[in-house]
Amino acid sequence: MPEISCFASRSQGIARFYVQEQQQEQHKESKKVSLSWITPDLPKPFDTDRCNNGFERWSALADRPAFEHLAQQIGDIAANKPKRDVLAAMFGNSPYLGNLCLRDPDIICLVFDQGLDAAFDAALDPVRKSSDAAQTDQATTMMMVRKAKRRAALVIAIADICKAWSLDKITGAISTTAEVTLEFALAHCLSATAKLRKFNLPHPDDPLRDCGIFAIGMGKLGAKELNYSSDIDLIFLYDHEVVTYNDHDRLQQDLVRMVRDVTRIMEERTGDGYVFRTDLRLRPDPASTPPILSMLAAETYYETVGQNWERAAMIKARIVAGDKKSGDIFLEILRPYVWRKHLDFLAIQDIHSIKRQINAHKGGSKVVIPGHNIKLGRGGIREIEFFAQTQQLIWGGRAVALRCKATCDALRELTKFGQVSEQVRDEMLAAYAFLRTVEHRLQMTNDHQTQTLPETEEGLNALSTFLGYDTLDGFKADLLHHLRKVESNYAELFEDDIPLAASDGNLVFTGTEDDPETIENLRQMGFENPTNVSVTVRGWHHGRYRATRSRRAREILTELMPTLLKALSQTTNPDMAFRAFDEFLKGLPAGVQLFSLVTANPELLELLAQIAGTAPRMAKYLGRNAGVLDYVLMSGFHDELPDADTMLDELNSRLAREDMVEDWLDTARRWANDQKFRIDVQTIQNRHTPHQAGRALADVADVAIRALFPRIADDFAQKHGKFDDGGLAVFALGKHGGQELSPGSDLDMIFVYEVPEDAEESNGEKPLSPGHYYIRLSQRYINALSAPTAEGVLFETDLRLRPSGNKGPLATHFKSFEAYQLNEAWTWEHMALTRLRPVYGPQTLCDRVMETTNSVLQKKRNPDDLLRDVYDMRNRMDAGKGDNHPWAIKMRRGGLVDLEFIAQYLQLAHAHTHPEILSPTTREVFKNLGSAGILEAEEATFLANAGSFWLALQAILRLTIEGPFEPQNASTDLRRMLARAGQCDDFDALQVKLDETATRIKAVYDRLITEPAEKLPPRSE
Repeated sequence: MPEISCFASRSQGIARFYVQEQQQEQHKESKKVSLSWITPDLPKPFDTDRCNNGFERWSALADRPAFEHLAQQIGDIAANKPKRDVLAAMFGNSPYLGNLCLRDPDIICLVFDQGLDAAFDAALDPVRKSSDAAQTDQATTMMMVRKAKRRAALVIAIADICKAWSLDKITGAISTTAEVTLEFALAHCLSATAKLRKFNLPHPDDPLRDCGIFAIGMGKLGAKELNYSSDIDLIFLYDHEVVTYNDHDRLQQDLVRMVRDVTRIMEERTGDGYVFRTDLRLRPDPASTPPILSMLAAETYYETVGQNWERAAMIKARIVAGDKKSGDIFLEILRPYVWRKHLDFLAIQDIHSIKRQINAHKGGSKVVIPGHNIKLGRGGIREIEFFAQTQQLIWGGRAVALRCKATCDALRELTKFGQVSEQVRDEMLAAYAFLRTVEHRLQMTNDHQTQTLPETEEGLNALSTFLGYDTLDGFKADLLHHLRKVESNYAELFEDDIPLAASDGNLVFTGTEDDPETIENLRQMGFENPTNVSVTVRGWHHGRYRATRSRRAREILTELMPTLLKALSQTTNPDMAFRAFDEFLKGLPAGVQLFSLVTANPELLELLAQIAGTAPRMAKYLGRNAGVLDYVLMSGFHDELPDADTMLDELNSRLAREDMVEDWLDTARRWANDQKFRIDVQTIQNRHTPHQAGRALADVADVAIRALFPRIADDFAQKHGKFDDGGLAVFALGKHGGQELSPGSDLDMIFVYEVPEDAEESNGEKPLSPGHYYIRLSQRYINALSAPTAEGVLFETDLRLRPSGNKGPLATHFKSFEAYQLNEAWTWEHMALTRLRPVYGPQTLCDRVMETTNSVLQKKRNPDDLLRDVYDMRNRMDAGKGDNHPWAIKMRRGGLVDLEFIAQYLQLAHAHTHPEILSPTTREVFKNLGSAGILEAEEATFLANAGSFWLALQAILRLTIEGPFEPQNASTDLRRMLARAGQCDDFDALQVKLDETATRIKAVYDRLITEPAEKLPPRSE
């Protein structure tokens, strides 16, 4: 009995099924629609072979088990002429659409049976409910949204080709497809994240409702104007007050992962295709922000550093997925930012600056159709959009009707508002419809996101056929007509705008995409990587650097851009100059003042370009010390360098106006930075010799010490008192002692003090013993030079050459100094002592120290021990710090160190009989050695000049580069500068001179030191 009952039940079920199927067939028959929507002038198939092949494959579908139920309809479509013509238009013109027809014949049958609207709805029905997404896994979700998009795209293409839908309806349908599939993907990802207990959804069965997370559709998606193969521009945000999260520390991290899953579902290519490519670059500062931001962070960005082009982008903003209530609240918050209540004249000025960067043409310009970009090229879609949006931005704050999102609606409203004539409106609307149709046909052919016309005649013929033209000439004539109308109307916006100086072509850096004409213009200007220039400049406009975070700074920078880029392009390596300028800009603390200064004084821009093109290291320094540019404008900046006494009077007069230690330090740093920058600029401009530059830098250091230290000492004495006699003296060593400072050199120094023998402590409120007093005062002196303040560092200091090195006290009593030098010092310390020079302190003490120093240097030495010590010392240095790189100016064999060792060795060896050879300056030592007959005159002159040669090259390299110098990577300007500094005709000649100089110095070193030392017997214990 149970079996009979079961059989009867199944029979009844089958009977019910057949009755339902029959009813459905009758219902379908009643719903069949007419085919009047098919235009009689369908495109002819361009490729007849592919078309025939398509029909063969179409007919074969009827024999496949999966489509047996459609066999009659498949055959009917192939036999019915209007239907067949529709398929022929796709098979013969679009490989992509042809494949879709063969993959989803059921949607084709549905189109012809029930009409386009019903078929479009049916394509998207499986993914309309977010509750369904909550129950599916990711693989199923990806399959469902791809299938829905594929089928919807096929319906839309048929509607477009048959001219059954208006342009608004076509772009709206594409946009709806994007929204529905995006919502489904977002709902799935939200549910999946919630299931991992990341956060709680208020309505798990309807994941998007009140979730606090939403996507803003920007650009064409926001305006419901998507093209056939468009990206979708999205901004993902969340309301931190709505999202109920279990672990707030991981909120951002997990939401970023969720958004990446959404974009992967949308754009990853699988066997089912892809849905839509997603572009998240319209979010605030995309280079430095995560893919999803809080509403608060986005609101703060737009209110502080939002740009006018971002305001323009927000015109089209619309909530397309997620929590639409939270999204609408956010857009309402932004409304005053987008639509200013009063005319914003600074914004208008910025918009006009952008307009004036565009090389607009009144019409009649030559447009080359093959390869022309119908979106970004002249007379293209972008010009129509910009034509509308700029006027919306200016007037939309007061005229609410102008706040529409769609371009065509905006054009119509602008006519009602009186800003656009009816004729111009109609011309722009007609051009927009024509160009968007061309855009769709381009993209339908192979589902490529392109707006560029084919380069070949065959490609253009294929496109014109797909557009329904009988001849290519007819298409070209219509295309040129519309491009010229747009171009002419667009140029009307510019009639009252004076073109920016130095702008011979487009220089547009708004939005997130490169402007093709700007890229080409940059390439013509000489930039080898114009895309990098474009991306970097857009980063400036995003307020990515402190200097460009204020709206006013960006507006001035927009005005400056053509002149700036022209100046950089006139260097021999524009790309390197641009990178250096970018480093300069990155270091600026603020921009308005500097940009205004440069605007008023164009010669500053030329100097900046020169520095950026030849001395990137200086450019980076300028970024941190932009105030020195004020000094450039002062009279006398390019004059001969002043002497030390003149500079001391100037600095003392400045310090006299200040009362606080901190103000003294800042004033001294500002003054010294000005002087060092002046010397550096004159160095790269070859206005003085390396010896003049080295002497001038040493003078700056000396003057800073002589002006600051007395004030520091007096301030110190207010608490600790003084001693009745004696004092603290400062001595320079190394390059500072020799007055051969290079840019960036440390100051080698020692401190020596003397007090009366019976002095036990200072006479102040908090007395100190002599040793403690002068050690602490020495530390104050060091801090005055090297402690960083708001104005930077004055000079870095190095006290390792003091008696006993780092183990010794900072300040040494004179008697200890004397005893140490006479009895304990190593030979290398006496070598260093050859460059001792008094800088500041009691004259009596300075004289006594120099007298002791001369006595030490003039004492007769064991020549063998001296030779061994010098030889061993140089070898140890070579083993530890040696560098065989040809451009290692200091450490290479035959370089500066070998030269200095020769000078110092010969002084220690011969000063007991020729005290006149002593000098802290290496060049003077060699002159003295020649005059004394210790060296032949010609050799002495060579060595003196070799020192100048090395110092000149070292100065240029320290100003211009960081790290080792690699000639193959050097700019032409730098090569030329080095050749000039080395007194050579060109860089190749300099390379030869470099090697010859080093070889000859090494030969002298070997003759005087290496060969005699190696002949000596072993050192006796």
